[in-house]
Amino acid sequence: MKRTHTCGELNKSDSGKKVVLMGWVHRRRDHGGLIFIDIRDRYGMTQTFFSPENEDLHKLAHQLKPEYVIAVRGKVRERPADMVNAKLATGEIEVVASHLEILNEAKVPPFVLEDDVKATEELRLRYRFMDMRRNPVKDAFLLRAKVYRAIREHLDKNGFVEMETPYLTRSTPEGARDFLVPSRLQPGKFYCLAQSPQLYKQLLMIAGFDRYYQFARCFRDEDMRGDRQPEHTQIDIEMSFVDEDDVFKLAEGMFAHAFKEALGVELGTPFKRLTYVESMEMYGTDKPDLRLGLKIRDVTDIARKSDFKVFADTAESGGRIECLKVDGGSKFSRKEIDGLGETSRAFGAKGIAWVKVGETGSLSGPLSIYFKGSSEKEIMEAVYAKSKDLLLFVAGEKNVALTALGAVRTEIGKKGYLPGERAFRFCWITDFPLFEYNEEEGRWVATHHMFSMPKDVSALDGDPGKITGKVYDLVCNGIELASGSIRIHRRDIQEKVMKIVGMSHEQAESRFGFLLNAFDYGAPPHGGIAPGVDRIVALMADKESIREVIAFPKTLTGSAPLEDAPSEVAKEQLEELKIEVKTDKEKKG
Repeated sequence: MKRTHTCGELNKSDSGKKVVLMGWVHRRRDHGGLIFIDIRDRYGMTQTFFSPENEDLHKLAHQLKPEYVIAVRGKVRERPADMVNAKLATGEIEVVASHLEILNEAKVPPFVLEDDVKATEELRLRYRFMDMRRNPVKDAFLLRAKVYRAIREHLDKNGFVEMETPYLTRSTPEGARDFLVPSRLQPGKFYCLAQSPQLYKQLLMIAGFDRYYQFARCFRDEDMRGDRQPEHTQIDIEMSFVDEDDVFKLAEGMFAHAFKEALGVELGTPFKRLTYVESMEMYGTDKPDLRLGLKIRDVTDIARKSDFKVFADTAESGGRIECLKVDGGSKFSRKEIDGLGETSRAFGAKGIAWVKVGETGSLSGPLSIYFKGSSEKEIMEAVYAKSKDLLLFVAGEKNVALTALGAVRTEIGKKGYLPGERAFRFCWITDFPLFEYNEEEGRWVATHHMFSMPKDVSALDGDPGKITGKVYDLVCNGIELASGSIRIHRRDIQEKVMKIVGMSHEQAESRFGFLLNAFDYGAPPHGGIAPGVDRIVALMADKESIREVIAFPKTLTGSAPLEDAPSEVAKEQLEELKIEVKTDKEKKG
Protein backbone atom coordinates (compact mmCIF):
# COMPACT_ATOMS: atom_id res chain seq x y z
CA MET A 1 0.00 0.00 0.00
CA LYS A 2 1.09 3.57 -0.68
CA ARG A 3 -0.19 6.48 1.40
CA THR A 4 -2.60 8.71 -0.51
CA HIS A 5 -3.63 11.19 2.20
CA THR A 6 -2.52 12.35 5.65
CA CYS A 7 -4.63 11.86 8.76
CA GLY A 8 -5.58 15.53 8.94
CA GLU A 9 -6.53 16.03 5.32
CA LEU A 10 -9.89 14.41 4.55
CA ASN A 11 -13.29 16.12 4.80
CA LYS A 12 -16.82 15.52 3.52
CA SER A 13 -15.89 16.69 0.02
CA ASP A 14 -13.80 13.49 -0.17
CA SER A 15 -16.82 11.23 0.43
CA GLY A 16 -16.73 8.16 -1.79
CA LYS A 17 -12.98 8.31 -2.41
CA LYS A 18 -10.80 5.26 -1.91
CA VAL A 19 -7.85 6.24 0.27
CA VAL A 20 -4.86 4.81 2.09
CA LEU A 21 -3.88 6.25 5.48
CA MET A 22 -0.76 5.44 7.47
CA GLY A 23 0.07 6.36 11.04
CA TRP A 24 -0.12 5.39 14.68
CA VAL A 25 -3.05 3.90 16.57
CA HIS A 26 -4.17 6.61 18.95
CA ARG A 27 -7.20 4.85 20.36
CA ARG A 28 -9.28 1.71 19.73
CA ARG A 29 -12.94 1.61 20.67
CA ASP A 30 -15.13 -1.50 20.55
CA HIS A 31 -18.89 -0.89 20.43
CA GLY A 32 -20.96 -4.05 20.27
CA GLY A 33 -18.80 -5.69 17.66
CA LEU A 34 -18.08 -2.45 15.80
CA ILE A 35 -14.43 -1.37 16.01
CA PHE A 36 -13.34 2.25 15.63
CA ILE A 37 -9.65 3.04 15.30
CA ASP A 38 -8.37 6.62 15.56
CA ILE A 39 -5.25 6.74 13.38
CA ARG A 40 -2.85 9.62 13.96
CA ASP A 41 0.07 11.30 12.23
CA ARG A 42 1.63 14.75 12.63
CA TYR A 43 -1.09 16.30 10.46
CA GLY A 44 -4.07 15.18 12.54
CA MET A 45 -6.33 12.25 13.28
CA THR A 46 -8.94 10.28 11.32
CA GLN A 47 -11.50 7.78 12.55
CA THR A 48 -11.51 4.44 10.74
CA PHE A 49 -14.32 1.88 10.96
CA PHE A 50 -14.01 -1.91 10.90
CA SER A 51 -17.22 -3.88 10.32
CA PRO A 52 -17.69 -7.40 11.75
CA GLU A 53 -18.96 -8.45 8.32
CA ASN A 54 -15.32 -8.83 7.21
CA GLU A 55 -14.33 -11.42 9.78
CA ASP A 56 -10.57 -11.58 9.04
CA LEU A 57 -10.22 -7.80 8.89
CA HIS A 58 -12.23 -7.40 12.09
CA LYS A 59 -10.10 -9.99 13.86
CA LEU A 60 -6.89 -8.21 12.82
CA ALA A 61 -8.26 -4.83 13.94
CA HIS A 62 -9.06 -6.35 17.34
CA GLN A 63 -5.32 -7.00 17.83
CA LEU A 64 -4.41 -3.33 17.52
CA LYS A 65 -2.99 -1.55 20.55
CA PRO A 66 -1.93 2.07 21.19
CA GLU A 67 1.05 3.25 19.11
CA TYR A 68 0.98 0.33 16.66
CA VAL A 69 2.00 1.62 13.24
CA ILE A 70 -0.62 0.68 10.65
CA ALA A 71 -1.78 1.20 7.07
CA VAL A 72 -5.51 1.31 6.33
CA ARG A 73 -7.18 1.19 2.93
CA GLY A 74 -10.84 2.12 2.71
CA LYS A 75 -13.58 4.41 1.45
CA VAL A 76 -14.43 7.82 2.88
CA ARG A 77 -18.00 8.36 4.05
CA GLU A 78 -19.79 11.16 5.87
CA ARG A 79 -20.64 10.60 9.51
CA PRO A 80 -24.26 10.91 10.63
CA ALA A 81 -24.99 14.41 11.94
CA ASP A 82 -25.15 13.21 15.55
CA MET A 83 -21.74 11.52 15.21
CA VAL A 84 -19.79 14.52 13.90
CA ASN A 85 -16.74 15.41 16.02
CA ALA A 86 -16.32 19.19 15.79
CA LYS A 87 -12.99 18.99 17.66
CA LEU A 88 -11.32 17.25 14.70
CA ALA A 89 -10.60 18.75 11.29
CA THR A 90 -11.65 15.35 9.90
CA GLY A 91 -14.60 15.07 12.28
CA GLU A 92 -17.27 15.07 9.55
CA ILE A 93 -16.04 11.84 7.96
CA GLU A 94 -14.69 8.39 8.69
CA VAL A 95 -12.92 5.79 6.59
CA VAL A 96 -14.64 2.42 6.20
CA ALA A 97 -11.72 0.00 6.16
CA SER A 98 -11.36 -2.69 3.53
CA HIS A 99 -7.75 -3.62 4.24
CA LEU A 100 -5.42 -3.34 7.25
CA GLU A 101 -1.69 -3.92 7.52
CA ILE A 102 0.26 -3.80 10.76
CA LEU A 103 3.54 -2.13 9.82
CA ASN A 104 5.00 -2.41 13.32
CA GLU A 105 3.91 -3.30 16.80
CA ALA A 106 4.66 -1.21 19.90
CA LYS A 107 5.30 -1.86 23.55
CA VAL A 108 3.04 -0.30 26.15
CA PRO A 109 4.03 3.41 26.25
CA PRO A 110 5.90 4.47 29.42
CA PHE A 111 3.34 7.26 29.86
CA VAL A 112 -0.04 8.12 28.37
CA LEU A 113 0.40 10.17 25.21
CA GLU A 114 -2.21 12.78 26.03
CA ASP A 115 -1.90 16.56 25.96
CA ASP A 116 -1.89 16.83 29.75
CA VAL A 117 0.81 14.30 30.54
CA LYS A 118 1.61 13.43 34.17
CA ALA A 119 5.09 12.00 33.49
CA THR A 120 8.26 13.48 34.98
CA GLU A 121 10.52 15.51 32.72
CA GLU A 122 13.30 12.92 32.97
CA LEU A 123 10.96 10.14 31.79
CA ARG A 124 9.69 12.33 28.97
CA LEU A 125 13.24 13.09 27.83
CA ARG A 126 14.29 9.44 28.07
CA TYR A 127 11.44 8.63 25.69
CA ARG A 128 11.56 11.93 23.83
CA PHE A 129 10.72 10.23 20.51
CA MET A 130 7.36 9.32 22.05
CA ASP A 131 6.88 12.57 23.95
CA MET A 132 7.15 14.41 20.63
CA ARG A 133 4.07 12.58 19.35
CA ARG A 134 1.94 14.58 21.79
CA ASN A 135 0.20 17.61 20.30
CA PRO A 136 1.66 20.33 22.60
CA VAL A 137 5.21 19.11 21.94
CA LYS A 138 4.70 18.50 18.24
CA ASP A 139 3.02 21.87 17.76
CA ALA A 140 5.99 23.69 19.31
CA PHE A 141 8.31 22.24 16.66
CA LEU A 142 5.92 22.98 13.82
CA LEU A 143 5.83 26.56 15.15
CA ARG A 144 9.62 26.60 15.27
CA ALA A 145 9.76 25.55 11.62
CA LYS A 146 7.42 28.43 10.72
CA VAL A 147 9.68 30.87 12.57
CA TYR A 148 12.76 29.64 10.68
CA ARG A 149 10.94 29.95 7.38
CA ALA A 150 9.66 33.47 8.09
CA ILE A 151 13.04 34.75 9.27
CA ARG A 152 14.84 33.34 6.24
CA GLU A 153 12.19 34.85 4.00
CA HIS A 154 12.60 38.31 5.53
CA LEU A 155 16.39 38.30 5.53
CA ASP A 156 16.64 36.92 2.00
CA LYS A 157 14.23 39.61 0.81
CA ASN A 158 16.48 42.25 2.40
CA GLY A 159 19.61 41.16 0.57
CA PHE A 160 21.28 39.01 3.23
CA VAL A 161 23.59 36.12 2.37
CA GLU A 162 23.29 32.94 4.45
CA MET A 163 26.78 31.67 5.27
CA GLU A 164 28.29 29.14 7.66
CA THR A 165 31.20 29.64 10.04
CA PRO A 166 33.32 26.97 11.79
CA TYR A 167 32.17 25.17 14.92
CA LEU A 168 35.73 24.06 15.68
CA THR A 169 37.71 27.16 16.54
CA ARG A 170 40.41 28.55 18.81
CA SER A 171 39.78 28.81 22.54
CA THR A 172 39.83 32.42 23.76
CA PRO A 173 38.96 32.15 27.47
CA GLU A 174 36.69 35.16 27.96
CA GLY A 175 33.12 34.88 29.26
CA ALA A 176 31.62 31.40 29.63
CA ARG A 177 33.77 28.27 29.75
CA ASP A 178 34.59 26.58 26.45
CA PHE A 179 33.81 23.03 25.43
CA LEU A 180 37.26 21.74 24.47
CA VAL A 181 37.87 19.28 21.63
CA PRO A 182 41.27 17.52 21.56
CA SER A 183 43.17 17.36 18.27
CA ARG A 184 44.29 13.85 17.30
CA LEU A 185 46.62 15.16 14.60
CA GLN A 186 48.27 17.68 16.92
CA PRO A 187 48.49 15.97 20.34
CA GLY A 188 48.28 18.32 23.29
CA LYS A 189 46.39 20.96 21.34
CA PHE A 190 42.69 21.65 21.47
CA TYR A 191 39.92 23.25 19.49
CA CYS A 192 36.89 24.64 21.26
CA LEU A 193 33.28 24.53 20.12
CA ALA A 194 32.37 28.09 19.14
CA GLN A 195 30.47 30.04 21.79
CA SER A 196 29.26 32.29 18.97
CA PRO A 197 30.40 33.24 15.45
CA GLN A 198 31.38 36.70 16.77
CA LEU A 199 34.87 36.95 15.29
CA TYR A 200 34.03 35.10 12.09
CA LYS A 201 31.11 37.38 11.28
CA GLN A 202 33.35 40.41 11.76
CA LEU A 203 35.85 38.83 9.38
CA LEU A 204 33.02 38.32 6.87
CA MET A 205 32.28 42.05 7.06
CA ILE A 206 35.96 42.79 6.41
CA ALA A 207 35.73 40.35 3.48
CA GLY A 208 32.98 42.50 1.96
CA PHE A 209 29.87 40.39 2.64
CA ASP A 210 27.97 43.39 3.93
CA ARG A 211 24.79 41.52 4.91
CA TYR A 212 25.27 38.08 6.46
CA TYR A 213 23.19 35.71 8.55
CA GLN A 214 23.15 32.14 9.74
CA PHE A 215 21.22 29.96 12.15
CA ALA A 216 24.25 29.33 14.31
CA ARG A 217 24.69 26.61 16.88
CA CYS A 218 26.50 28.01 19.94
CA PHE A 219 28.16 26.02 22.71
CA ARG A 220 28.79 27.27 26.25
CA ASP A 221 29.87 25.23 29.24
CA GLU A 222 27.92 27.22 31.81
CA ASP A 223 25.63 26.49 34.74
CA MET A 224 22.18 25.40 33.63
CA ARG A 225 18.83 27.02 34.32
CA GLY A 226 15.43 27.25 32.64
CA ASP A 227 16.54 29.53 29.81
CA ARG A 228 19.99 28.01 29.23
CA GLN A 229 21.35 24.92 27.50
CA PRO A 230 24.94 23.89 26.75
CA GLU A 231 24.06 24.27 23.07
CA HIS A 232 21.58 26.71 21.62
CA THR A 233 20.65 28.29 18.31
CA GLN A 234 20.87 31.97 17.50
CA ILE A 235 20.05 33.95 14.37
CA ASP A 236 23.39 35.57 13.78
CA ILE A 237 23.00 38.81 11.80
CA GLU A 238 25.72 41.26 10.81
CA MET A 239 25.69 44.34 8.55
CA SER A 240 28.29 46.80 7.27
CA PHE A 241 27.97 50.59 7.02
CA VAL A 242 25.15 50.77 9.58
CA ASP A 243 24.31 52.48 12.85
CA GLU A 244 22.06 51.34 15.69
CA ASP A 245 18.89 52.64 14.02
CA ASP A 246 19.57 50.50 10.95
CA VAL A 247 19.95 47.38 13.07
CA PHE A 248 16.78 48.19 15.03
CA LYS A 249 14.73 48.72 11.88
CA LEU A 250 15.90 45.45 10.35
CA ALA A 251 15.28 43.46 13.53
CA GLU A 252 11.85 45.00 14.11
CA GLY A 253 10.79 44.11 10.58
CA MET A 254 12.08 40.57 11.02
CA PHE A 255 10.26 40.03 14.32
CA ALA A 256 7.06 41.56 12.96
CA HIS A 257 7.17 39.26 9.93
CA ALA A 258 7.94 36.16 12.03
CA PHE A 259 5.14 36.84 14.52
CA LYS A 260 2.64 37.48 11.75
CA GLU A 261 3.56 34.40 9.72
CA ALA A 262 4.01 31.99 12.62
CA LEU A 263 1.37 33.25 15.09
CA GLY A 264 -0.89 35.56 13.12
CA VAL A 265 0.01 38.34 15.57
CA GLU A 266 0.56 41.91 14.37
CA LEU A 267 3.37 43.67 16.23
CA GLY A 268 3.39 47.43 16.42
CA THR A 269 6.66 48.97 15.28
CA PRO A 270 8.91 50.76 16.00
CA PHE A 271 9.49 49.17 19.40
CA LYS A 272 9.80 51.28 22.55
CA ARG A 273 13.34 52.32 23.50
CA LEU A 274 14.81 52.73 26.97
CA THR A 275 18.38 53.42 27.93
CA TYR A 276 19.96 51.06 30.43
CA VAL A 277 19.84 53.80 33.07
CA GLU A 278 16.15 54.54 32.40
CA SER A 279 15.25 50.86 32.59
CA MET A 280 17.07 50.37 35.89
CA GLU A 281 15.61 53.56 37.41
CA MET A 282 12.01 52.76 36.41
CA TYR A 283 11.90 48.96 36.54
CA GLY A 284 14.92 47.81 38.55
CA THR A 285 16.10 45.52 35.74
CA ASP A 286 17.51 45.66 32.23
CA LYS A 287 14.87 43.11 31.20
CA PRO A 288 11.59 44.85 32.07
CA ASP A 289 8.22 43.23 31.52
CA LEU A 290 6.24 46.15 30.12
CA ARG A 291 2.95 44.28 30.33
CA LEU A 292 3.12 45.29 33.97
CA GLY A 293 2.60 49.03 34.32
CA LEU A 294 4.25 49.37 37.75
CA LYS A 295 7.15 51.82 37.96
CA ILE A 296 9.76 52.43 40.65
CA ARG A 297 10.16 56.00 41.89
CA ASP A 298 12.94 57.65 43.86
CA VAL A 299 11.38 59.13 47.02
CA THR A 300 14.62 59.77 48.93
CA ASP A 301 14.07 63.51 49.37
CA ILE A 302 10.59 62.98 50.81
CA ALA A 303 11.39 59.89 52.87
CA ARG A 304 14.37 61.57 54.55
CA LYS A 305 11.88 63.99 56.18
CA SER A 306 9.95 61.15 57.82
CA ASP A 307 10.57 60.06 61.39
CA PHE A 308 11.59 56.58 60.22
CA LYS A 309 15.24 56.22 61.28
CA VAL A 310 16.10 53.64 58.59
CA PHE A 311 15.04 56.09 55.87
CA ALA A 312 16.82 59.03 57.46
CA ASP A 313 20.06 57.10 57.97
CA THR A 314 19.99 55.70 54.43
CA ALA A 315 19.50 59.13 52.90
CA GLU A 316 22.19 60.63 55.12
CA SER A 317 24.73 58.01 54.01
CA GLY A 318 24.06 58.66 50.31
CA GLY A 319 21.71 55.73 49.75
CA ARG A 320 18.32 55.71 48.09
CA ILE A 321 14.75 55.08 49.18
CA GLU A 322 12.81 53.63 46.26
CA CYS A 323 9.05 53.13 46.13
CA LEU A 324 6.91 50.79 44.04
CA LYS A 325 3.22 51.62 43.89
CA VAL A 326 0.99 48.59 43.29
CA ASP A 327 -2.37 49.65 41.88
CA GLY A 328 -5.14 47.99 43.89
CA GLY A 329 -2.49 46.25 45.97
CA SER A 330 -4.18 46.90 49.31
CA LYS A 331 -5.83 43.50 48.89
CA PHE A 332 -2.42 41.85 49.41
CA SER A 333 -2.37 39.89 52.66
CA ARG A 334 0.34 40.30 55.27
CA LYS A 335 1.64 36.86 54.29
CA GLU A 336 1.92 37.89 50.65
CA ILE A 337 3.75 41.10 51.55
CA ASP A 338 6.12 39.13 53.78
CA GLY A 339 6.82 36.91 50.77
CA LEU A 340 7.74 39.97 48.74
CA GLY A 341 10.07 40.98 51.56
CA GLU A 342 11.82 37.62 51.23
CA THR A 343 12.23 38.27 47.52
CA SER A 344 13.85 41.64 48.23
CA ARG A 345 16.24 40.09 50.74
CA ALA A 346 17.34 37.54 48.14
CA PHE A 347 18.60 40.51 46.12
CA GLY A 348 20.56 42.13 48.92
CA ALA A 349 17.94 44.38 50.53
CA LYS A 350 17.23 44.30 54.26
CA GLY A 351 13.52 43.91 53.61
CA ILE A 352 10.46 45.88 52.60
CA ALA A 353 8.60 48.66 54.38
CA TRP A 354 5.01 49.24 53.29
CA VAL A 355 1.82 51.21 53.68
CA LYS A 356 -1.65 50.78 52.25
CA VAL A 357 -3.89 53.57 51.01
CA GLY A 358 -7.35 53.36 52.54
CA GLU A 359 -10.75 54.21 51.06
CA THR A 360 -10.48 57.78 52.33
CA GLY A 361 -6.93 58.21 51.03
CA SER A 362 -5.25 57.91 54.42
CA LEU A 363 -2.27 55.62 54.96
CA SER A 364 -2.33 52.50 57.12
CA GLY A 365 0.22 49.85 57.99
CA PRO A 366 3.49 49.64 59.94
CA LEU A 367 5.07 52.62 58.19
CA SER A 368 2.07 54.94 58.30
CA ILE A 369 2.95 56.42 61.70
CA TYR A 370 6.10 57.92 60.16
CA PHE A 371 4.21 59.77 57.42
CA LYS A 372 2.06 62.46 58.96
CA GLY A 373 0.67 65.74 57.71
CA SER A 374 2.47 67.21 54.73
CA SER A 375 4.83 64.25 54.32
CA GLU A 376 1.85 61.93 53.84
CA LYS A 377 0.50 64.19 51.10
CA GLU A 378 3.94 64.54 49.51
CA ILE A 379 4.55 60.80 49.28
CA MET A 380 1.06 60.21 47.88
CA GLU A 381 1.56 62.84 45.18
CA ALA A 382 5.10 61.70 44.35
CA VAL A 383 3.98 58.18 43.42
CA TYR A 384 0.47 59.13 42.19
CA ALA A 385 -1.14 56.97 44.87
CA LYS A 386 -4.89 56.56 45.21
CA SER A 387 -7.25 54.59 47.40
CA LYS A 388 -6.68 50.81 47.61
CA ASP A 389 -3.05 51.10 46.44
CA LEU A 390 -0.08 49.47 48.15
CA LEU A 391 3.23 51.32 48.51
CA LEU A 392 6.37 49.21 48.88
CA PHE A 393 9.66 50.79 49.97
CA VAL A 394 13.24 49.55 49.88
CA ALA A 395 16.09 51.56 51.39
CA GLY A 396 19.76 50.97 50.70
CA GLU A 397 22.59 51.46 48.27
CA LYS A 398 21.16 52.61 44.94
CA ASN A 399 21.75 49.47 42.88
CA VAL A 400 20.60 47.19 45.67
CA ALA A 401 17.39 49.15 46.23
CA LEU A 402 16.57 49.21 42.52
CA THR A 403 17.33 45.56 41.74
CA ALA A 404 15.51 44.37 44.87
CA LEU A 405 12.35 46.31 43.97
CA GLY A 406 12.76 45.16 40.37
CA ALA A 407 12.67 41.56 41.57
CA VAL A 408 9.63 42.36 43.73
CA ARG A 409 7.94 43.91 40.70
CA THR A 410 8.57 40.74 38.69
CA GLU A 411 7.19 38.61 41.51
CA ILE A 412 4.03 40.72 41.64
CA GLY A 413 3.59 40.07 37.92
CA LYS A 414 3.32 36.36 38.71
CA LYS A 415 0.52 37.01 41.19
CA GLY A 416 -2.17 37.83 38.67
CA TYR A 417 -1.20 41.43 37.89
CA LEU A 418 -0.46 40.71 34.24
CA PRO A 419 -3.15 41.29 31.59
CA GLY A 420 -5.41 38.31 30.99
CA GLU A 421 -5.01 38.29 27.23
CA ARG A 422 -1.74 37.30 25.60
CA ALA A 423 0.33 40.33 24.77
CA PHE A 424 3.86 40.90 23.50
CA ARG A 425 5.52 44.09 24.76
CA PHE A 426 8.86 44.64 23.03
CA CYS A 427 11.44 47.23 23.96
CA TRP A 428 15.04 48.03 23.18
CA ILE A 429 17.46 48.56 26.06
CA THR A 430 20.31 50.74 24.83
CA ASP A 431 23.47 52.49 26.02
CA PHE A 432 24.74 49.77 28.33
CA PRO A 433 27.87 50.36 30.38
CA LEU A 434 30.76 49.01 28.32
CA PHE A 435 32.60 47.67 31.37
CA GLU A 436 31.85 46.45 34.88
CA TYR A 437 34.31 45.78 37.67
CA ASN A 438 34.76 42.16 38.72
CA GLU A 439 35.63 42.17 42.42
CA GLU A 440 36.70 38.51 42.45
CA GLU A 441 39.13 38.92 39.56
CA GLY A 442 40.13 42.46 40.53
CA ARG A 443 39.77 43.81 37.00
CA TRP A 444 37.39 45.41 34.54
CA VAL A 445 35.45 43.03 32.30
CA ALA A 446 33.31 43.73 29.24
CA THR A 447 29.61 43.91 30.11
CA HIS A 448 28.58 42.17 26.87
CA HIS A 449 31.82 41.43 25.01
CA MET A 450 35.03 43.29 24.23
CA PHE A 451 34.27 43.85 20.55
CA SER A 452 31.58 46.52 21.09
CA MET A 453 32.20 50.14 20.10
CA PRO A 454 32.10 52.84 22.81
CA LYS A 455 29.71 55.72 22.15
CA ASP A 456 32.58 58.12 22.75
CA VAL A 457 35.98 56.72 21.76
CA SER A 458 37.83 59.44 23.70
CA ALA A 459 36.21 58.13 26.91
CA LEU A 460 38.49 55.09 26.74
CA ASP A 461 41.21 57.28 28.24
CA GLY A 462 39.09 57.97 31.33
CA ASP A 463 37.24 55.98 34.01
CA PRO A 464 36.13 52.62 32.50
CA GLY A 465 33.09 52.60 34.79
CA LYS A 466 31.71 55.69 33.06
CA ILE A 467 32.04 54.46 29.47
CA THR A 468 28.82 53.76 27.60
CA GLY A 469 28.77 51.35 24.68
CA LYS A 470 26.84 51.13 21.43
CA VAL A 471 25.32 48.01 22.92
CA TYR A 472 21.68 47.00 22.92
CA ASP A 473 19.32 44.20 23.95
CA LEU A 474 15.85 43.40 22.68
CA VAL A 475 13.48 42.43 25.48
CA CYS A 476 9.91 41.12 25.35
CA ASN A 477 7.75 40.40 28.40
CA GLY A 478 10.78 40.39 30.67
CA ILE A 479 12.78 38.00 28.47
CA GLU A 480 15.98 38.97 26.69
CA LEU A 481 15.43 37.76 23.13
CA ALA A 482 18.42 39.31 21.41
CA SER A 483 21.65 41.13 22.07
CA GLY A 484 23.87 43.11 19.76
CA SER A 485 26.15 46.07 19.26
CA ILE A 486 27.96 48.24 16.80
CA ARG A 487 31.39 46.62 16.61
CA ILE A 488 34.87 48.01 16.90
CA HIS A 489 36.42 48.15 13.42
CA ARG A 490 39.73 49.88 14.23
CA ARG A 491 42.82 48.19 15.62
CA ASP A 492 43.77 51.07 17.93
CA ILE A 493 40.36 51.12 19.60
CA GLN A 494 40.28 47.34 19.97
CA GLU A 495 43.72 47.30 21.56
CA LYS A 496 42.65 49.99 24.07
CA VAL A 497 39.61 47.92 25.08
CA MET A 498 41.72 44.80 25.46
CA LYS A 499 44.14 46.73 27.67
CA ILE A 500 41.28 47.96 29.89
CA VAL A 501 40.12 44.36 30.52
CA GLY A 502 43.63 43.47 31.65
CA MET A 503 44.97 41.84 28.51
CA SER A 504 48.63 42.38 27.76
CA HIS A 505 49.85 43.17 24.25
CA GLU A 506 51.30 39.66 24.01
CA GLN A 507 48.03 38.04 25.12
CA ALA A 508 46.03 40.14 22.66
CA GLU A 509 48.31 39.12 19.80
CA SER A 510 48.30 35.48 20.84
CA ARG A 511 44.53 35.18 21.20
CA PHE A 512 43.17 37.70 18.73
CA GLY A 513 46.07 38.55 16.42
CA PHE A 514 44.15 37.26 13.39
CA LEU A 515 41.34 39.77 14.03
CA LEU A 516 43.68 42.67 14.81
CA ASN A 517 45.62 41.90 11.66
CA ALA A 518 42.40 41.91 9.61
CA PHE A 519 41.57 45.40 10.93
CA ASP A 520 44.72 46.63 9.15
CA TYR A 521 43.28 45.73 5.75
CA GLY A 522 40.23 47.96 5.45
CA ALA A 523 37.58 46.95 8.00
CA PRO A 524 34.25 48.74 7.40
CA PRO A 525 32.06 50.06 10.22
CA HIS A 526 29.68 47.22 11.09
CA GLY A 527 27.23 45.98 13.66
CA GLY A 528 24.63 43.34 14.24
CA ILE A 529 22.38 41.39 16.51
CA ALA A 530 21.88 37.76 17.51
CA PRO A 531 18.33 36.77 18.55
CA GLY A 532 18.03 33.45 20.38
CA VAL A 533 15.75 31.10 18.46
CA ASP A 534 14.98 28.91 21.47
CA ARG A 535 13.80 31.84 23.58
CA ILE A 536 11.76 33.31 20.73
CA VAL A 537 9.91 30.05 20.10
CA ALA A 538 9.42 29.40 23.83
CA LEU A 539 7.86 32.87 24.14
CA MET A 540 5.62 32.31 21.12
CA ALA A 541 4.57 28.85 22.30
CA ASP A 542 4.01 30.10 25.86
CA LYS A 543 6.50 27.61 27.33
CA GLU A 544 8.28 28.24 30.63
CA SER A 545 11.52 26.57 29.58
CA ILE A 546 13.45 26.50 26.31
CA ARG A 547 13.84 22.75 26.89
CA GLU A 548 10.25 22.45 25.65
CA VAL A 549 11.17 23.82 22.21
CA ILE A 550 14.48 21.97 21.70
CA ALA A 551 14.08 18.56 20.08
CA PHE A 552 16.57 16.73 22.29
CA PRO A 553 17.50 19.02 25.21
CA LYS A 554 19.77 18.41 28.15
CA THR A 555 18.52 18.31 31.74
CA LEU A 556 19.51 20.86 34.38
CA THR A 557 22.52 18.66 35.16
CA GLY A 558 23.63 18.73 31.52
CA SER A 559 22.63 15.12 30.93
CA ALA A 560 20.83 13.59 27.97
CA PRO A 561 18.63 10.78 29.39
CA LEU A 562 17.74 9.40 25.95
CA GLU A 563 21.26 8.45 24.86
CA ASP A 564 22.77 8.60 28.38
CA ALA A 565 25.27 11.34 27.58
CA PRO A 566 27.84 12.39 28.63
CA SER A 567 29.51 8.99 28.90
CA GLU A 568 32.91 7.45 29.42
CA VAL A 569 34.87 6.61 26.28
CA ALA A 570 37.05 3.66 25.40
CA LYS A 571 40.61 3.60 26.69
CA GLU A 572 41.83 3.21 23.10
CA GLN A 573 40.15 6.48 22.09
CA LEU A 574 41.91 8.35 24.90
CA GLU A 575 45.27 6.80 24.06
CA GLU A 576 44.87 7.86 20.43
CA LEU A 577 44.37 11.43 21.65
CA LYS A 578 47.27 11.18 24.11
CA ILE A 579 44.86 11.94 26.97
CA GLU A 580 44.89 10.45 30.46
CA VAL A 581 41.85 10.87 32.72
CA LYS A 582 42.44 11.23 36.45
CA THR A 583 39.60 10.98 38.95
CA ASP A 584 39.42 13.20 42.04
CA LYS A 585 40.44 10.18 44.12
CA GLU A 586 43.55 9.60 41.99
CA LYS A 587 44.50 13.28 42.18
CA LYS A 588 44.40 13.20 46.00
CA GLY A 589 46.43 10.00 46.04
